[in-house]
Amino acid sequence: MKNLAKQALIKQQNLGTSSHSSPQEQLTNGNDKGESPTRKVLQYGATAKRMAWTGVLAASLMLLPGVFGGTPVLAQQKTERNSLTYGELIQKTEKGEVKRVELDETEQVAKVYLRGQKPDTPPLQVRLLNQNTELINKLKAKNVDFGEISSANSRAAVGLLINLMWILPLVALMLLFLRRSTNASNQAMNFGKSRARFQMEAKTGVKFDDVAGIEEAKEELQEVVTFLKQPERFTAVGARIPKGVLLIGPPGTGKTLLAKAIAGEAGVPFFSISGSEFVEMFVGVGASRVRDLFKKAKDNAPCLIFIDEIDAVGRQRGAGIGGGNDEREQTLNQLLTEMDGFEGNTGIIIIAATNRPDVLDAALLRPGRFDRQVIVDAPDLKGRLEILKVHARNKKIDPSVSLDAIARRTPGFTGADLANLLNEAAILTARRRKEAITILEIDDAVDRVVAGMEGTALVDSKSKRLIAYHEVGHALIGTLLKDHDPVQKVTLIPRGQALGLTWFTPNEEQGLISRSQLKARITATLGGRAAEEIVFGKPEVTTGAGNDLQQVTGMARQMVTRFGMSELGPLSLENQSGEVFLGRDWMNKSEYSEEIAAKIDSQVREIINNCYIKAKELLQENRIALERLVDLLADEETIDGELFRKIVAEHTQVKDTYIAEEIVPVSY
Repeated sequence: MKNLAKQALIKQQNLGTSSHSSPQEQLTNGNDKGESPTRKVLQYGATAKRMAWTGVLAASLMLLPGVFGGTPVLAQQKTERNSLTYGELIQKTEKGEVKRVELDETEQVAKVYLRGQKPDTPPLQVRLLNQNTELINKLKAKNVDFGEISSANSRAAVGLLINLMWILPLVALMLLFLRRSTNASNQAMNFGKSRARFQMEAKTGVKFDDVAGIEEAKEELQEVVTFLKQPERFTAVGARIPKGVLLIGPPGTGKTLLAKAIAGEAGVPFFSISGSEFVEMFVGVGASRVRDLFKKAKDNAPCLIFIDEIDAVGRQRGAGIGGGNDEREQTLNQLLTEMDGFEGNTGIIIIAATNRPDVLDAALLRPGRFDRQVIVDAPDLKGRLEILKVHARNKKIDPSVSLDAIARRTPGFTGADLANLLNEAAILTARRRKEAITILEIDDAVDRVVAGMEGTALVDSKSKRLIAYHEVGHALIGTLLKDHDPVQKVTLIPRGQALGLTWFTPNEEQGLISRSQLKARITATLGGRAAEEIVFGKPEVTTGAGNDLQQVTGMARQMVTRFGMSELGPLSLENQSGEVFLGRDWMNKSEYSEEIAAKIDSQVREIINNCYIKAKELLQENRIALERLVDLLADEETIDGELFRKIVAEHTQVKDTYIAEEIVPVSY
């Protein structure tokens, strides 16, 4: 061994002295493939580290049986100290010092207990021979108690434990794969099950008292609740409750809230699902879910089923170029069959909501299916006031705030808009560290909801005065015209994409709009461009009136083609909705000739030109008021409607100004 070590040391010294280059040169010379020396060293280091860890792991696995099957070193040392030789055992037996002997033929070891030995002292171990006849005879002669024991069972147990340590990880891995495959199969089996949320007692937390502003719809739906609670009142006189109730209205008007109120009032099992949850990419899945939904509903009848956004599954069949979606149509067919097929669904009332009733299939709307259609429209003044009272219950509002004034200022707002309005006002109140919501927060919240977030105020410049002339032009003409809504506020504070805003608030609900009102709106909308042209000249007009021109063009065209308010007479030449629905409207051509189309364009141009000329005349006649209001607006940045009308009254004689009915020809 010493010679071998000496030879290895000599060889290492020879290798170390055989290279005459520096370490850097060795790295450079070894880089024969164009690689960086440092990178190559790191690669070798990483490879060596991986090989080292692999070796450690392999060695650990190889030593594992030895750990459990071998005898520890401490145990071996302890055994050597507590052992006897075979001859010493025979001598002690002859002397009568041996009390008991246990012979282990498997291990060829004898455990010896001596006389006078303490009870907790371990026995002495003696290595036996292949043939132990002399020892056995001596033990018999001295009447020493001896017997045979076997350690084969313990060895077998240790071997089984070692084998299990290799097998158990494999079994666990197999069970993991089996569990995943089972879950996948269960998902496949449940793919056609209904995904409707089910509540045995619908605790929605919403009652009819929490729904305001839509009293007519509430009265219609209270009959559904009464039928579910007291059906005998209807069956006694032969009445049959509608099987389906379709809630129709624009977004945010409270259709889903009404369904929650019905469920909360009725106290019956309640299923809720969206129309989009029926349709999948696999044909037949939607129909299977419909069947499963109605099966569960029949088991829990009487009950309610609420389908939100039913237009996702109830669109017209056969619509679209080249055919429709077979999966969606099969789902709709199954829904029609379940609602009114050969098998009845007594005790099941279906409530559906949509804001697109024009695209629903006719078979879905016939009597026997959705018998009753409830219109949930935007609330009127009284309805908005009731909605504001509901949403103001849990908010701290200053006593000076008038909910009636807020309701008057928010025409066209839905219930969701009003709820968002008060919530934005509460957020602004907390941000400004106030204890209660004031009218200032309400006004800012209305501006934010309608126009967007407030921007940075403009600095004094030509652009600021130009925007001031533009906004004052709108407000001044709207104040001078009798048929226009009164001005609520004029501001130069940017909001959203608008650099300035003019707000008009109607005095009363306007269900119908007259011809003079439409022309007054067109004239006031053109007042901004007219003010720019009068003050700065035609070369200096800006793009700020782009949105205004789109609005006036749309209003003028509707006057000609839909409302019959032109020289073409009382004709409706275009549909109310211009939305495209494949297979129905896309390929439709206009219902009038090219000659009529040219006359329509001419009438639209003449209406807009007439209103524009009237706007310029009014501004030129009231130039003093225009300049005074622009100076005030540039300084204050916001003018209230009352102050605006007061200044206009001081500088001009406000008369009942109408727009001339004669049409001024336009030359292009």
